[in-house]
Amino acid sequence: MQTIQALPKHEVKDLTLATQGFNQINWALQDMPVLASIRNRFKVEQPFKGLRISACGHLTKELAALAITMQAGGADAVVIASNPLSTQDDVAASLVAHYGISTFGFAGETVDTFKHHVEIALNHNPNVIMDDGGDLVAAVLQQKPELGKTLMGSTEETTAGITRLKSLDKQGLLPWPAIGVNESKTKHLFDNRYGTGQSTLDGIFRACNILLSGKTVVVVGYGWCGRGVALRARGMGANVIVCEVDHMKALEAVMEGYRVMPIAEAAPLGDLFITITSNKHAIDAQHFSLMKDQAILCNAGHFNWEYNHDALVEQSVAVTEPRRFVQACKQADGRTLYSLCEGRLVNLIAAEGHPSSVMDMSFSNQALGVEYLVQNYGKLPNNMLTLPYELDYKIAQLKLEGLGIGIDAMTPAMEAYMASWSEGTQ
Repeated sequence: MQTIQALPKHEVKDLTLATQGFNQINWALQDMPVLASIRNRFKVEQPFKGLRISACGHLTKELAALAITMQAGGADAVVIASNPLSTQDDVAASLVAHYGISTFGFAGETVDTFKHHVEIALNHNPNVIMDDGGDLVAAVLQQKPELGKTLMGSTEETTAGITRLKSLDKQGLLPWPAIGVNESKTKHLFDNRYGTGQSTLDGIFRACNILLSGKTVVVVGYGWCGRGVALRARGMGANVIVCEVDHMKALEAVMEGYRVMPIAEAAPLGDLFITITSNKHAIDAQHFSLMKDQAILCNAGHFNWEYNHDALVEQSVAVTEPRRFVQACKQADGRTLYSLCEGRLVNLIAAEGHPSSVMDMSFSNQALGVEYLVQNYGKLPNNMLTLPYELDYKIAQLKLEGLGIGIDAMTPAMEAYMASWSEGTQ
């Protein structure tokens, strides 16, 4: 381990944390075999040599593994935090000190600081953008549209960013091809369901140290992330209520055995409310007055407005912090509602985000997505695209190999049957 003497431009909290961060990154790397395989290939092939990449994401040890992988492929990378509170400061310090990667972000940064870091990422004049939530993409279109004419493309990590990309695509406003990484099966089927399911409860437990068994948990949103949270909460003995706006998802929740009802009906029943919708104000000001004393609210979606945290604070007569990451919001009628992490991502602020093993697949999609954009520059339409299935499938194959798990292969007779239409009832 060697600290780089000529440090790159950066803005992190404390470089003396670098050794601790280096150990954290190595802890993640040992559980990310798919990304390691890609990184080893990138070192040889150098697919990004001479290219500039600006990445916006949660500055965790897992994102560090992705940044190191892109650097191994020859990229000149700038990394900024996508959330004011989720940065792991020791990891950010190590990226600067041990890997020479320009890194901008620290836990507790203001929104204005975040916007300044976005400006830095754009001033890097990237050839490719790696986004998480769509803020870099939106900033290009709003602040530096000339950059859009030269971008090879972008990748997007999360559901909230996919929502923004779909809106741009529908309106014909995308000036480049964008890979919706969150649409890949090895991302949303595993990261969103198993990663979010586990890490969300992990964050709640670290913040509150509550017993989940026997409590009524209201999961607002039943996408892949909501499925995972509901599944894990029920597995720990909670009584789970699901709130949805999509009839198909609501029906699925019913068939899975959950109670399904509007949030106005669930509000008086819940002990713990978890929003995970990629939408705005799914729990709003009028719902807070219906909640029982000592109800807990938290968010596992990307932005901090999934429940109206600002309205909750504004209508409170007093707000105190009895524990780290917990705001006690005293109401005029004497009730106290607890809001976790200021309405921001509970799993990345009160805890450490998803386990490295599941981010191994998500960030492998990111790495291969950027490579796909570069290899096919000038050949792809300016739409939101999905990583080709064969690459998605390859990630699943590599993950199984990394876990030491083998599967059957079809025999020639089986392959012939699958390719035939003539055989039937005998």
